[in-house]
Amino acid sequence: MRQIVLDTETTGLEVSQGHRVIEIGCVELRNRRPTGENFHQYLHPEDKQIDAGAQEVHGISLQFLADKPKFREVAQKLWDYLAGAELIIHNAGFDLGFLDEEFRRAGVGTRLQDVCKVIDTVLLARRLHPGQKVNLDALCKRYAVDASHREHHGALLDAGLLADVYLAMTGGQSALMLDDSSRSGGARRSRFVDLLGAPADAPLVVVLPTEDELTAHQARLKTITKKSGDKLIWSGELH
Repeated sequence: MRQIVLDTETTGLEVSQGHRVIEIGCVELRNRRPTGENFHQYLHPEDKQIDAGAQEVHGISLQFLADKPKFREVAQKLWDYLAGAELIIHNAGFDLGFLDEEFRRAGVGTRLQDVCKVIDTVLLARRLHPGQKVNLDALCKRYAVDASHREHHGALLDAGLLADVYLAMTGGQSALMLDDSSRSGGARRSRFVDLLGAPADAPLVVVLPTEDELTAHQARLKTITKKSGDKLIWSGELH
């Protein structure tokens, strides 16, 4: 299974006002393991200015973007990278709205949702933690993902953090190291490290209990049942 954890930074909040994508970051997972085949690109917004509020969030200036390509120049490469993958996005409607408009401007008439399955981690987090904060910072704290280096939002940095959070929310199969590079030499980048040294396409290992462990488990449950006055509501039986 190929999954792409995706994030964007934009010139402003409203695609209907002509705001543009100025950074896209993607982290690729295969079978829930990072491959290192990531996609990252800063983009020139052409004739659109960056809102002051947006620049405070991501720290990207027009001066920094002066020599960066326009979206249409990387559109086909990005489309080929994303097409057919399962996209994992935090507040997916925002990013997909911007990307669909950018692809439309570049002459691509198909929506990403028509060629990719989409998982919105905001909706996932709300189901798992009703009534709790589900922004990325809150989820990093909840799942013990280190985001202390995050001075500004950054598409590739945030995609890396979101990948770690997503894997923790759905099974915890990840380890993350962060390289906080300056923008003068490139993006702040997130990169995963497989602590076991297994290849990216290796199957996940499922460890089953031994007979002795099953016996000990059942004995423990009997003790709990007795002490609770036969009020145990979950048997916890393992098969």
